Amino acid sequence: MNPEIYSYLAPKLFDNGALDVFLTNIIMKKSRPGVKISVLCKEEEASVFEEILFNETTTLGVRRYKVERESLEREYVPMETKFGVVTIKKAARSGKILKYAPEYEECRKIAQRYNLPLRDVYQEIFLAINKNL
Repeated sequence: MNPEIYSYLAPKLFDNGALDVFLTNIIMKKSRPGVKISVLCKEEEASVFEEILFNETTTLGVRRYKVERESLEREYVPMETKFGVVTIKKAARSGKILKYAPEYEECRKIAQRYNLPLRDVYQEIFLAINKNL
């Protein structure tokens, strides 16, 4: 399949409600290289994505697997930083905070607005988080 199609396909899958889309390089039968397209979706919406895959790709078949997911509790909190208020995502399990991070899109916009490297924005915000936690 023309590899340009992947960059068209993924947004289309997301626009139709896919929870996640990822590509994996694989070796297929007869040692041929291939790309596996994985689409995570709600079970009741699987037929929507099958239709897209059959219409938009060269695939002749789709395999379905049920998966289970365990996730951390999430909380989004605003935090004042030298760049203004930034949303911080806290992740916890059984009430214990295990990790935290600033929201990427907000950091990206700050980096563009102030013409700073994104890594510098992250570093400054993590310093603010560590002072406030």
